Amino acid sequence: MKRPALLLALTMAILLPQAAPAQDTNDRAEKAKEAAFDKRVFGGAIGNKASACFVRRYDAGHLAQHPKQKVAAMKLLLMAENHPKEPTSYAYKVGVQFRNKPGNFDGGSACSHMVDEDGNKAISFSCDVECGGGGLEIAMSKDDKSAIVKLEVIGVYDRQHPKRDAVTLEGGTDDKVLRLDRVDTSECAELTNHKEVASLQRK
Repeated sequence: MKRPALLLALTMAILLPQAAPAQDTNDRAEKAKEAAFDKRVFGGAIGNKASACFVRRYDAGHLAQHPKQKVAAMKLLLMAENHPKEPTSYAYKVGVQFRNKPGNFDGGSACSHMVDEDGNKAISFSCDVECGGGGLEIAMSKDDKSAIVKLEVIGVYDRQHPKRDAVTLEGGTDDKVLRLDRVDTSECAELTNHKEVASLQRK
């Protein structure tokens, strides 16, 4: 073996065994952050399944102060489920009432943890929409009593007419960040009972 090749082989032999433990440490740290965030969201360990419900109904006074806000009321159901030999799955379902549009609208999609490796930003859920683009981010308030929804763009469907095209809900001047308060999960029962919600992840 030529000397440069020998030096390269020795260098790789020294560095590679050290890389794996470092990666394992990073993975464990990330998993610990995710588990801690899950406890904040769901009020404890997930077990087999867990859910959390957050609601906000905006009164006339609030809407008068935010003339460009499109959302009059929102319900958010966060769900987690453990699967044997598979990663935990996360999803959200949302119910929306618009300020200037009659009816109840539903949407939903899968979520995953978003961890800032530099530690400059708190962990949150990133929930994308089908076909790419848009979605929303869900963080928790410091006291864990509210969900902070950072809205980019999602599609929601008229509950009474689910076969109609989706209505676009886009974060604007007064809809970019929505704070929803934690309530009993029974208040989100309409989202789990509505048969069409499961089919809202349309391609």
